[in-house]
Amino acid sequence: MSPLQIIFAGAGEFGLPSLRALREHGHSIVQVVSQPDRPAGRGRKLTPTPIAQFALDNNLPLIRTQNINAEKLPPADLLVVIAFGQKIAESVVHHARLGAVNLHSSRLPNFRGAAPINAAILAGETISGNSVIRLAQKMDAGAIVGQSTLPIGELETAGELHDRLAEDGAKLLVDVVEKLATGNATDIEQDHSQATLAKKLSRDSTRIDWTQPASDIALQIRGLYPWPGCRVQLLEGEKPIDRITLVRARSGRAEGPPCRRIPGSIMLDGKVATGDGVLEIIEVQPEGKRPMPLVAYRNGHRWDTGMRLESIA
Repeated sequence: MSPLQIIFAGAGEFGLPSLRALREHGHSIVQVVSQPDRPAGRGRKLTPTPIAQFALDNNLPLIRTQNINAEKLPPADLLVVIAFGQKIAESVVHHARLGAVNLHSSRLPNFRGAAPINAAILAGETISGNSVIRLAQKMDAGAIVGQSTLPIGELETAGELHDRLAEDGAKLLVDVVEKLATGNATDIEQDHSQATLAKKLSRDSTRIDWTQPASDIALQIRGLYPWPGCRVQLLEGEKPIDRITLVRARSGRAEGPPCRRIPGSIMLDGKVATGDGVLEIIEVQPEGKRPMPLVAYRNGHRWDTGMRLESIA
């Protein structure tokens, strides 16, 4: 297989393993296109996207732009788009000799849209995967050129699944690029009638309704970590005791003598009452600290029977 001349358009960390893998397999990255630098951190210093930073670190030609369609791109064999965040015009889609492909972190047509990894966990799916598709003008609707399958762990968070899918996607993309280069790629049209949408996330998504079933709340906690994150404050009566982000949880059974269960309150056994039973909090992240098991948190912090958990923005 002859190495391809590739234009790579991306911004987020999800595309990093793919960009590395393309280079490691001998393909030439003739242009990297990314979003402009954004303010980040406490000092709000202008910071390159992860893809732009990789290009800078590896002396790759880089364009940082708000509109790829307004840029003059070099000749290329293929345009690869991953987590880029811009709508790409038809003329740019067909700029490269072999057209343009996009790596999407779901098994399309499931979970088209902005947050497919979160959506899969929120929906209680046990299987995820990646799709490499032809870039189309309708969101995530292009023909599938390659697809993979990856199981979702019982207690896996969205962040953990993101990282595993990023590595899996790199392998899938390299395989698809090889097939495109040798003329052995096959396009399979999506069944558009089966398409589902992964809605954009916001802080409002993180508010926990403790009257809901424990299994649903556990999915919400795992599916929204690390961002936007289900943040709660611990209350004793109306007095705030601490603020934490819930990382990992599962539905459980109450232990000990029967007692009145007030949704959102901590039970005798340390579990949290919900609409249909109890939720076992497994891991938490105190403000400004790393995630830790609840057992470790309780060694230095209060987690007392009768205290309540209340969502905060």
